[in-house]
Amino acid sequence: MEEFINSRSAADGISGKGFTILERKKFLVCVDSDGCAMDTMDSKHKLCFGPEMVKAWGLQEHGKEVLDIWNRISLYSETRGINRFPGLEKTLQACRERGFIQEDFSALSRWLESAEGYSNGTLARAIEETGDPFLKKVLSWSENVNQAIRELPESYPFAGVKETLQYMGSYADLAVVSSANREAVEGEWTRHGMIGLVKEVLAQDSGSKAACIGRLLEEGYEKDHVLMIGDAPGDGKAADKNGVLFYPVVIRKEEGSWKRLKDEGFQRFLDGTYRGDFQSELLEEFHAALR
Repeated sequence: MEEFINSRSAADGISGKGFTILERKKFLVCVDSDGCAMDTMDSKHKLCFGPEMVKAWGLQEHGKEVLDIWNRISLYSETRGINRFPGLEKTLQACRERGFIQEDFSALSRWLESAEGYSNGTLARAIEETGDPFLKKVLSWSENVNQAIRELPESYPFAGVKETLQYMGSYADLAVVSSANREAVEGEWTRHGMIGLVKEVLAQDSGSKAACIGRLLEEGYEKDHVLMIGDAPGDGKAADKNGVLFYPVVIRKEEGSWKRLKDEGFQRFLDGTYRGDFQSELLEEFHAALR
């Protein structure tokens, strides 16, 4: 991917072979990856996250129930899209309430309360400092999840995603804002010819989605000129925290959501008629699908 240099860098005279100096556009669109642009979320959770948890905690006897708990928390409720580590804590809590486990996982809870971000890297640093055996177990689980994801069959964008990104890219800067593993995100977007459409990929190692949007805002975009596209309530909360707009991709209606964005939503974003009744209508349908 060609390196993106914003207008301030251009003014500073940064140039050279292999660099493209681009003026920052007036508008910015942030796009989540798993379950939003890429049809990867169900397979990753049902074939990797949940099964690897069952293996790591020896829960085969209650495997079906544990997978149902994991999928409800991570896919089919208002916590859809939760980061893997808080998702693990919630699943462990539900398993303990059902008597499936007795293991103390308070070390994970303490790390979640104090960590600057949730990634394998920040977890590994905590292990270096504490040597905690439970955190080592969590990191091993997470690394096994990443390996399982690498072995999944090829995944594809939802219908209409690439065309919509190409259309929006004529008027707005595009950035991936995802809580997924960077290697997986960059690999998927590269294989499907979409990585060159975005100025930047902000993934799990970049911090929370709210922090990533906030960092992009520092480049000078007005808040009403920034749109976050996502399939999870957490994406909407990240947008709200920064005072920017949110376009929800509705679960099981992803293709229709992308079509409506291209046909209507993006134009409303450009002409300033997005906020209000239109966004409220979209949010009502979005949350109803998660109840």
